[in-house]
Amino acid sequence: MSEIQRIPHASHWGAYTLLVRDGKIVGTEAFAGDPAPSPIIHSVKDWADPTHRIKQPMVRRSWLDNRETSRGEDRGREEFVPVSWDKALDLTASEINRVRRDHGNASIYAGSYGWTSAGRIHHAASLLKRMMNLVGGYTGHVDTYSIAAGPVILRHVLGSDDACSGRANTLDTIAEHTETLVVFGALAPRTAQIESGGLGRHTLELHLKKLTERGVKIVLVSPLRDDLPEWVNFEWMPIRPNTDAALMLALAGEIVAAGKHDRDFLERCCSGVDVLLDHLAGKGDGIVKNAAWGESITGVPAEAIRALAKRLPDTRSMLTVSWSLQRAHHGEQPFWAALALASIAGHIGLPGGGVGYGYGSLGGVGAPIGVAKSPAMPQGGKPNPDFIPVARIADLLLNPGDTFTYQGRSYKYPDTKLVYWAGGNPYHHHQDLNRLRRAWAKPETIIVQDPMWTATARRADIVLPASTSIERNDIAGARRTTHIMAMHKAIAPVGEARSDFDIFSALAERLGVGEPFTEGLDEMAWIRRVYNDTREDARLRHQHVMPDFETFWREGIAEVPVREDVTYLADFRENPEAHPLGTESRKIVLGSKTLAKLGYDDCLAHPAFIPPAEWLGDERAKEMLHLVSHQPLGKLHSQLDSSEYSQSTKRNGREQVRIHPDDAEARDIRDGDAVRLWNARGQCLATAQVTDSVRSGVAILPTGSWYAPADESDNALELSGNPNVLTLDVGTSKFGQGCAAHTCLVAIEPYRELNVA
Repeated sequence: MSEIQRIPHASHWGAYTLLVRDGKIVGTEAFAGDPAPSPIIHSVKDWADPTHRIKQPMVRRSWLDNRETSRGEDRGREEFVPVSWDKALDLTASEINRVRRDHGNASIYAGSYGWTSAGRIHHAASLLKRMMNLVGGYTGHVDTYSIAAGPVILRHVLGSDDACSGRANTLDTIAEHTETLVVFGALAPRTAQIESGGLGRHTLELHLKKLTERGVKIVLVSPLRDDLPEWVNFEWMPIRPNTDAALMLALAGEIVAAGKHDRDFLERCCSGVDVLLDHLAGKGDGIVKNAAWGESITGVPAEAIRALAKRLPDTRSMLTVSWSLQRAHHGEQPFWAALALASIAGHIGLPGGGVGYGYGSLGGVGAPIGVAKSPAMPQGGKPNPDFIPVARIADLLLNPGDTFTYQGRSYKYPDTKLVYWAGGNPYHHHQDLNRLRRAWAKPETIIVQDPMWTATARRADIVLPASTSIERNDIAGARRTTHIMAMHKAIAPVGEARSDFDIFSALAERLGVGEPFTEGLDEMAWIRRVYNDTREDARLRHQHVMPDFETFWREGIAEVPVREDVTYLADFRENPEAHPLGTESRKIVLGSKTLAKLGYDDCLAHPAFIPPAEWLGDERAKEMLHLVSHQPLGKLHSQLDSSEYSQSTKRNGREQVRIHPDDAEARDIRDGDAVRLWNARGQCLATAQVTDSVRSGVAILPTGSWYAPADESDNALELSGNPNVLTLDVGTSKFGQGCAAHTCLVAIEPYRELNVA
């Protein structure tokens, strides 16, 4: 037996060492400098399992025979024909050229979206966009499924989206100075396991422990009690989903009514204050925004609201708002309302005070802020302007030529003839999957490049098998991490899989742009270049010395320069005139002239509670539950769904849906029962987990289970527990157009066919 090789590597869950013997991964060791490594790293070996891998290029049979005239409705129903790499690449390049020539580059949707690899060189979506930019452009996307409405509104009212992209108060200053911490949504190690581009150190638990040791008053506002670890001492406010903006405004209204608002901060640092104060006083709608009003909407007792409102201005208070809150109908409002509440309490710009967004949503949010250039494969300039808000893909395919609005301007959806999706799985992360299936039939050609036979790959015309990160060399790192990490090739590619860089290099050659695509560099030369770019930037701008490339590649990890103990907007608070914001008033906008002029009914001129399309206050849906589809514990999105760790979080092979004992009793549901969840959009199976950790009226079903319809009918029963057959596919508002996944009512019942006594 040969000796074990130790291979440095990294993924979105952190840095680690792969233990390899005789070409097989036999173990995984976490980076010694990580205080709380993610257990998901031990599932990485399952990427080598050939069970779900695409082993060779494939083409859908009738598309191979009829090309663009084949029936899109047959995607997912037909068998595939294996072809050679040369044939597959020739077909792909020919289709790109045909659509460019006959319909224009805007008819190619290459806004590919996904987390296939933490590696920056083989980042599939970036490579696709780099190639397409060299041949005239494509229709792309803006923002992300994770966070779209939030950054849109913050760019308008704060002048940038820094506060929700990991550049607000760092967690170290919160742990040191905060006296009252209000967590809207979650602050959970479960989601902080993950960071786009990899993560050197997981530190959320360290900071939560310090807050607990200091005896900080912590309030969790969430329908799920374990959105904070059980060892944290906190008060739980089990709120109705989608009503956080109402609670924030009720708190603000109580503070103002008591005369405790920070008049000096509001006058010096904010604009539109009178618009907000008039709304709180009910001058526009006759409804005073106070604790009693807040209770009627949120279900949080008025007494608890008053007590918290009394505490917020009198102690150094910090509001953390999860990204999840803005993934809802009118999702702009809780982000804006939190900013308004923090402004009224008056602690913005003070150590441990104010507001920040996304803490715990990713591991790097709240970590020391990276200040050097991040390693990345450059995409080049985009020659054409065409785009969609990321979650509007089904609208794009179903409604060519229709108008959509975004950030106050109007645009048109192009007529999409070709979709090229690399390294992602919209049949995991998009909403209303039955609607997506109807939309997916519209393009003439769909190309999918992925390591796995995802539901998306199974509904393609051309399938190109990509290798996983353990089968190639790469480099990990991003602006929300303290380290750059080497990703050494550990095993040979599975089947005929090729690296994303090699696939796109071959396509670029066929499209006549091979040299400008590769710039004469191979995989290792690109890794060396992007590392040295970061190293030189760290030296010149920050006097930070990083090891030379050979040392980095051998040791597997290098620290980058960071800023610690950051207080967001400290300079602005001290002197707003000298440090103006990029807003309409150069100050924090609490009443917007721009939005007043636009006159949108779903994004008003001030933060407001606007009843969502579906919620527990809707009298038409008294027997339904509000479905929250949060991130899973055992995997990232749908990656590694078949791994042992992911499967251990399921029951009877299905995702578990958590419901309150009262809701279970009313429906004759027992713990462990198979249940059916359904609404007008779709239906799926899950296994019931009856627990009082979830608020009554709410069901919690994780995302990420691979889409598995019983058949290809219009409303097939989904068998694995994928909540996106149920979720609502509408934009958050005319202004933000973000994903509204958390606005979703469902019915639930025992599924008797599987519940045998």
